[in-house]
Amino acid sequence: MFKTRVSKLLGIEYPIIQGGMMWISRAELAAAVSNAGGLGIIISALFSKPEELRKEIRKTKELTKKPFGVNISLFPSIIPLPNDEFIDILIEEGVPVVETSGVRSPEEHMERFKKANVVVIHKVATLRHAAKAEKVGVDAVAVVGVENGGATGMDDVTTFCLIPRAVDTLKIPVIAGGGIADARGFVAALALGAEGVVIGTRFMATRESPAHPKFKEWMLKSKETDTVLVQRSISNTHRALKNEAAEKEMEMEKKGATLEELLPVISGGLSQKVILQGELEAGMAYCGQAVGLIDETLTVKEVIDNIVSGAIAIGGRLSA
Repeated sequence: MFKTRVSKLLGIEYPIIQGGMMWISRAELAAAVSNAGGLGIIISALFSKPEELRKEIRKTKELTKKPFGVNISLFPSIIPLPNDEFIDILIEEGVPVVETSGVRSPEEHMERFKKANVVVIHKVATLRHAAKAEKVGVDAVAVVGVENGGATGMDDVTTFCLIPRAVDTLKIPVIAGGGIADARGFVAALALGAEGVVIGTRFMATRESPAHPKFKEWMLKSKETDTVLVQRSISNTHRALKNEAAEKEMEMEKKGATLEELLPVISGGLSQKVILQGELEAGMAYCGQAVGLIDETLTVKEVIDNIVSGAIAIGGRLSA
């Protein structure tokens, strides 16, 4: 039940992908996911200098001999990312998979990816962006519903509705994301027609995650109702945990704040303080509704083993 076009395409044991998450998706976490049978992802946007990405890729190679990928962000950025250099490095280093994400199409980079035999997964929050990605030649799309942590798009469509629509519309494999944290979500995604899952929030609360212990403890105490949607007024909707910064940001939006006025509240540096330094009220704490399904900090291997064993048990129960 776990051999899908996605697992075959990526050369992994289980069609479980760790999403690219700012501040979190580094070598240790990515390697742990790959070693446990999934596909780990490191995120290029963490690095201001391209050679820093090369070091992180090489560190990941030291920690795992299994496939892993690099995320290339196609979201608009105040400070433009050196994506061309990032792509040069991941190709030079022989990284087999790239996860592109954002409202922009990966079209301008596809010729380079294809020439280097890099598998391309484009992560989107809408069916129209998924269809565009298929048209330009990506190998698979990761489609995330509004339950997703971080960027959710503007359409507010749930995973349960979005995935069947994507599967019915597209010919390439669909990977489901948003609200998936355990075996039940994994099996449900496969039942909807997805051929793999992308998981972010659950992997934030693992022992290998670089998140601060205070942040992980906050996650364990949080319910599915403890997240909010922010940045909608600037057409950049993200889901984050409720805290003082999120409340302030939403109040500013109600008063018609401009992007420039919001930047001091939503800056990545403040988000880093929350997640990596445990200053829980300092900035945005991007996190999905699946946080309500997490009640303990496990190793990555335990998370994946539990998903797989739980899925087998569900399959046995349904076929009994």
